[in-house]
Amino acid sequence: MRYLGIDEAGRGPVIGPMVICGVLADDESLKKLVEMGVRDSKLLRPERREELSSKIRDVIIDYIILEVSPKEIDLAVLGRGLNRLEARKMAYIISKFDFDIAIVDAPGRRPEKFGQMIRKLTGKEIIAENFADRKYPVVSAASILAKVRRDEIIRGYEEVYGEIGSGYASDRRTVTFLRRYMEKHGDLPDIVRRSWRTSREILSDLTKFMK
Repeated sequence: MRYLGIDEAGRGPVIGPMVICGVLADDESLKKLVEMGVRDSKLLRPERREELSSKIRDVIIDYIILEVSPKEIDLAVLGRGLNRLEARKMAYIISKFDFDIAIVDAPGRRPEKFGQMIRKLTGKEIIAENFADRKYPVVSAASILAKVRRDEIIRGYEEVYGEIGSGYASDRRTVTFLRRYMEKHGDLPDIVRRSWRTSREILSDLTKFMK
């Protein structure tokens, strides 16, 4: 049997892309994933994610990583919605593999509706569940690869911009970076999702100040 697991990292942050990964495994590699202790990336320390990421790539059949830019995310939020964008990206990954079972980690409160969007796009049956990364090792593996890639991107940003925090609006360091950048440059950098409320508020505050 061949199993395709798909998950994302970075759906919620105000900074950076959303990274979506698809991992293809067979029975042998699935057994190895279980033995090495893969689990939801959010439950692992960064060092452990890095360690597992290398081991995962060694044992699986194949994988794909997509990076969805802040600009594309903004267009989706202002258009047909982020769920539809994520479904399209996952459908693209599904189209690239031959598999027996596909499992996706579904966002939101209606995973079945999310699954229906992907089925309509691909014509293939899939399993779409909330917290699939905690239940299915192949999805856990995709979660880890996606998270490690996003962490690499954030570190790259820090080399350019200095400290930006985690990229989440709940992180004071991130908000401080955004406000200081806005005050200095009069706009937000391209790495920021302008459709997020935090960004809109910062842009609005500066506009009011300049009047």
